[in-house]
Formats: sequence, structure tokens, C-alpha cells
Amino acid sequence: MATVDLFAIGNALIDQEFKVSDDFLSQQGLQKGTMQLSDGDTQSALYAELKQHQDYKGQASGGSAANTTVAFSALGGTAFYGCRVGNDDLGSIYLQGLNEAGIQTTPKSISEGVTGTCMVLISPDSERTMHTYLGITAELSQDQIDFEPLKTAKWLYIEGYLSTSETARKAVKQAREIAKANGVKIALSLSDPAMVQYAREGLEELMDDGVDLLFCNEQEALMYTNTTTVEDALAQLRFKNHTVVITQSAKGALVSNYTQHFHVAGRHVEAVDTNGAGDAFAGAFLYALNHHQDLNAAAQLAVLISSEVVSQFGPRLAINDYAKLLENFQKECA
Repeated sequence: MATVDLFAIGNALIDQEFKVSDDFLSQQGLQKGTMQLSDGDTQSALYAELKQHQDYKGQASGGSAANTTVAFSALGGTAFYGCRVGNDDLGSIYLQGLNEAGIQTTPKSISEGVTGTCMVLISPDSERTMHTYLGITAELSQDQIDFEPLKTAKWLYIEGYLSTSETARKAVKQAREIAKANGVKIALSLSDPAMVQYAREGLEELMDDGVDLLFCNEQEALMYTNTTTVEDALAQLRFKNHTVVITQSAKGALVSNYTQHFHVAGRHVEAVDTNGAGDAFAGAFLYALNHHQDLNAAAQLAVLISSEVVSQFGPRLAINDYAKLLENFQKECA
């Protein structure tokens, strides 16, 4: 297997996107802007209701860390994705999509079972709410991951959604040990306010003694630190983590470590769908750092890429669009 710059571990999910009203979310008991786990029967009933009465926008391969890895790879990086899919049609579609994006996977990812699915519900303000049936990815473990490429990678990337799975947390622990033994930097995303609220102990286990780069949005940062201001949240998060990046939706992002502290403004776009925006931000940020850009340039590129994701339906751009945006960005900076 060829060497890679980014080694990521995360859930493998097929997204089904729908436009819905705020009233529909309330009727279904869903907390807007968060991810809620479900069993297969409950999700099937919701899917039937959605298909009959709501505006269906289409199917897309998702999974938070996978979206990050796609952005990283499409911009020109090399990447491996450790995940678990079922031996079904959706599993084949999922892995094929990653491979077509130039991302390395392993046959060990395929297991007997059902590939996970996520109902992504987009409300009128473009906010995404997710209803997820993890399927076989709930049992992601060391056995489905080929750790060999991690030994020579530049970055290990972990999604916070893995905090709900004991077996996945064990896999992350092994990955962290390998990364530290081989000088590989570690990045973590808190992923979702629901993970902070309901799976905090799992998140703390993923974070362990800290990471080189922590991604979170403003709501996640405030909830995780139990503070009321972003500055207080940053101060607490920096205690364990070298560099902290807090995304602030249309306002842009804050980047902070012990030597730098700055804000990058957002780009004005007509927001359509926030699904995958934070994932794309992380992928672009990591790509820029891996190509010897400073933190400011990394944040600027990340804001650009994520703003484009927000302006369309689905968690990923067309593969060729990432390179076009990078080219335009480089011209802006010249």
C-alpha cells in the first residue's frame, strides 16, 4: 500500500437528504442542528414518512471524517480511510466513491451486515439535523483497520462521532499509540453538540491527553468547556490541545495556540445546506498545513472550501471543484 499524508478513522454512512420545516423537526422530536442515533426500524419509518411528504434532495456518501478525507484528497493530498461497511449495495457504493476520489481503503472494511444510513434534514435556515442508523459501523474496531499506512503518515484524523462506540474508541486508542510512536500529528473534531452533551466521556477518551489540532464549532466549544464566552472556551481547550480552531458559521473561524490568536472572516454565500461544511473545513485546513502553509492561510482556504459546500446540497463538492477553488485561492494570494 502506498504511503499517505492523512490517515483518518470514522463512520461510513450513506446520506439521504430532505428539505423539511421546523415544525416537522418538532413533530419528530428532533433537536435542530444535532445528530440523533436511531435503530433501523425507527429510521425506516421516518424515511417512509419523509419520502411521502417531504422534499427529497438526493443520496450521497457521507460520514464526517470521510467528508474531511475527500476534501483533503481532492485538493491534492493522499489519504487512507479506516471504516466499516456492510457487504451490501450501499457498502459497495460507499467504498467505490472513496476510491474514485483517490482515497485508499482496505478490503478489511467490508463485513457481513448493513451499511449505516443517515437522514439529513435541512431546515429553511439551511441548518442540518441528522437522524442516524449506524448499522455495521457501530461495531467498527481494530479488526477492520489496516494501521500500516499510519506509521508513515503526517496526520491522524479522528471524528468525534466515534465517541459512542466502545470498539471504535479502542481502535482510536491503538491509532493514537501508533501515531505517537511514529511522530504522526493528531487532529480531532468534536463533530456535533449532541456528542458533547450525551457522549462526553467518550469524547474525553478520544482526546486523551490532548491533540495537536482540535476542530469544533462555537456551540460545541461552549458546551464542552461549560463556559459562556468563546475566549474562555479557547483558554480551556488550549490547556490540553496545541492548536484550537473554532468555526463560527458565516462569521468565519477563530484559530488559537500559545503563540498565535486570530480571526478569519467568513465569505458571503447564499447558504443552502450546512451538512458537511465543518468536515470540508477540516480537510482543507489539514491540506494547507501539510503543504507548508501557515495557520492563517490554512484557515483562509478552509473558509473558502466550506463556504462552497454550504452553497449547495450534499456534504461534498464535485471532485474537480476542489482543485478549481484551490487554483483561484492561490491566485488571490499571489
